[in-house]
Amino acid sequence: MSANIGTAAEPVASVRHASSSDMRKVAFASAIGNTIEYYDFTLYATATALVFNKIFFPSFDPLVGSLAAFATFFVGYCARPLGGILFGHFGDRAGRKTALLMTMLIMGIGTFLIGLVPSYDSIGVLAPIALVVLRMAQGIGIGGEYGGGMVMTVEHAPPERRGFFSALVHVGVPAGFLIPIVLLGVLSTQMEEAQFLSWGWRLPFLFSIVLVGTGLFIRFQISETPAFQRVLREGQAASLPVVEAVRDHRRNVLLGIGAKVAESGLFNIYAVFAITYCVSRLGLPRQEILNGVLVGCALECLTLPFFGALSDRIGRRAVYLGGMAFQALLALVFFTMLDSGHTGMVWLAIALGLALGHGSVFGAQGAFFSELFPARIRYSGLSLVQQIGPILGGGLSPLIATALLAEQGSTAMIAAYMAAMALFSGACALALRPARSA
Repeated sequence: MSANIGTAAEPVASVRHASSSDMRKVAFASAIGNTIEYYDFTLYATATALVFNKIFFPSFDPLVGSLAAFATFFVGYCARPLGGILFGHFGDRAGRKTALLMTMLIMGIGTFLIGLVPSYDSIGVLAPIALVVLRMAQGIGIGGEYGGGMVMTVEHAPPERRGFFSALVHVGVPAGFLIPIVLLGVLSTQMEEAQFLSWGWRLPFLFSIVLVGTGLFIRFQISETPAFQRVLREGQAASLPVVEAVRDHRRNVLLGIGAKVAESGLFNIYAVFAITYCVSRLGLPRQEILNGVLVGCALECLTLPFFGALSDRIGRRAVYLGGMAFQALLALVFFTMLDSGHTGMVWLAIALGLALGHGSVFGAQGAFFSELFPARIRYSGLSLVQQIGPILGGGLSPLIATALLAEQGSTAMIAAYMAAMALFSGACALALRPARSA
């Protein structure tokens, strides 16, 4: 399959794409921004699995406490479409760059303040309430962040290399997972349990303010995209881009959401639920599992550009479908590998899920989904797909997996749930059709 079948580029005469050196700068800046945003988001996810069930929901049974903590994790996903709609509208009307500066501020400040929330023992029910409110702020920030960062890169890149450069942006996701896992892992092993639960876990949240300052500085160096400049120059800016996306591109919005479900849902099984399962259910050392996720994320940083470049050569859809098929098969043996309790086998299961399963799908996804919408509504359309899909996928998957484990007492239904997600999203991806002026 040709890389550009059904993915027509913007008219050559009207759009000047960035030079190779400028393109690397844009991709790097977007990847750094993505790293910072996912540092914030992942820090919350990891702390949910390790800490929040103990300090914000201490009166519950451990498994019920995990359910309550993952419920607050889900709240952030619910807020993401609001951020996508708000900043998608702003980005399609006023510019991608300004919207991206605002999303970073919201996300970073929300994360910093989470580090200051008192425990349940100190202020009672106000503690989880404050956690939910700040979690919503995080969700709004990341809801607007992804679409802008990806659109910024795709619209600067030449069409025949969009897969590669968009995958470089996605490297920020596993990189954003690496940093907080390392920080929490070091703190949890170097501190007494009581100290870590009392104040040690707060340090990575407070440190996020430094990352936000760095990210803002980098993003001020990026220019607005040629495609958006053309939209403004020709007076083609949509008055209500979200409405236009839903009205005129409903098929791609709905199928894109469906295709996104398994990518985000399975990622959180590999990187979030697996931690809770191995520590709480199997009794394996916490740091051992964190190290396994660490290795998987590091490997995915290497595989993402490979699969992005492969999508430029054989087609976005082909790579995406191959990744979904692989993950459907992996679901059949994933928990068997974890249940072995052997460190090497546990690490291999997580690495296969992250580096190959998720890496192949995510490597192709940036360009694949961006090409579903024309430039005038691209930020809004991409944000709808990218932020609603994870509610049904990544936001729910740790909660559903925990509930299935509590109800069934075994992992068979979780494995079936994982395989069903992969097959469903694969079918949706097969039916997607790029926009004529992608």
